[in-house]
Amino acid sequence: MKSLFSLLISFLLSACFSESYAVKPIDKISTGMKEIYVVSHGWHTGFVVPAQQIQDQLPKLKERFGNTPYIEFGWGDEAFYQAEEATIGLTLKAIMWPTASVIHAVAIPEKANEYFPNSEVINLCLNSGEYSSLINFISNSFFKNKKGAILQLNDGLYGDSQFYKGTGDFSLTNTCNKWTAKGLQSAGMEISTTFKLTADSIMNHIAAHKQTKSDIAPYSAAICR
Repeated sequence: MKSLFSLLISFLLSACFSESYAVKPIDKISTGMKEIYVVSHGWHTGFVVPAQQIQDQLPKLKERFGNTPYIEFGWGDEAFYQAEEATIGLTLKAIMWPTASVIHAVAIPEKANEYFPNSEVINLCLNSGEYSSLINFISNSFFKNKKGAILQLNDGLYGDSQFYKGTGDFSLTNTCNKWTAKGLQSAGMEISTTFKLTADSIMNHIAAHKQTKSDIAPYSAAICR
C-alpha cells in the first residue's frame, strides 16, 4: 500500500492540468536571443523566464511581483498543489476525476541555477520568435476573466510566490511535464508530448539535445553554452 501511495504521489506531484496547445514559433530568425530555464524539482518541471514580456502581456503579474528579473511558472492540481499536507484522498481525487488547475508563479531574483542549487536546471537560448511563442503559450495557460485579467488565488509555496487560476483540467495522462513539453514545442524544439509524463523524460530529452547539437536545427531552441 505504501509503495502504491508513493507511486500515486509521484504522478500527482508531476501532474499539471493544462489543455493549452503548443504555439507555433512566430519566426525562425536567430536574433534577439533570450535565455530561459527549464527546472526540475524532482517530480515536476516548469519554466523560468525573463519577467518583462510576460508582465507586459499580463499586467497583474507586474502589480504582484514588481521589477523581479525572472518569474518561474509551474502547474498543479488546484487542491493538491495548494494543500499544506498531501493525503490519499486528495491524491485519488486528482487522479480519478477531472480537477481544476492552478499556475504557481514565483519571483526569481537571480539566474535559476543559482536560485535553485538543489534542483536540476537547464538553460536554453531562444530567438525572438521562439521566445515570444513560449511567452504566448504561458500566457494562454492562465484563466482570464471577461476583462482579460488573471485571477489571483492563495500564496505560493516558497519565496515570493502566488497561485493563479489556470486553464483546463488535470488528468493522469495530461501532466505538467506534458505542459512543459508543449511549451518546448512552442519554443521551436522538436519534442513529442505523447510520453512526456515525468520530469526525467523532459530533462533527458533536453540533455540529449545538449549532447548532440546536430540534432538541433539552426532555428530551433538551442542550449546556451
